[in-house]
Amino acid sequence: MASITPRFWAGPLRYLRWASREKPAYFWSVVIGSLGPISMVAVPPIRRAFGDFDAPAIPLTYPVPSGPRKTLSGYDDDTE
Repeated sequence: MASITPRFWAGPLRYLRWASREKPAYFWSVVIGSLGPISMVAVPPIRRAFGDFDAPAIPLTYPVPSGPRKTLSGYDDDTE
């Protein structure tokens, strides 16, 4: 083997082989990081194919009941 590091654009596959052996942390970090954007496109159709659908949206407001409200009594809150 040559003592100099291979250049990426001269031989990409040769460089990737070298990087996987000599610098595995960097190599696998790039591989796993590049799967993120790919999974954003590929995972939702696969989920739907297996029958897993998105959850309904969480309501942002509480439904206020119509009509008059009951007045509470019997809790000794009166300060009369």
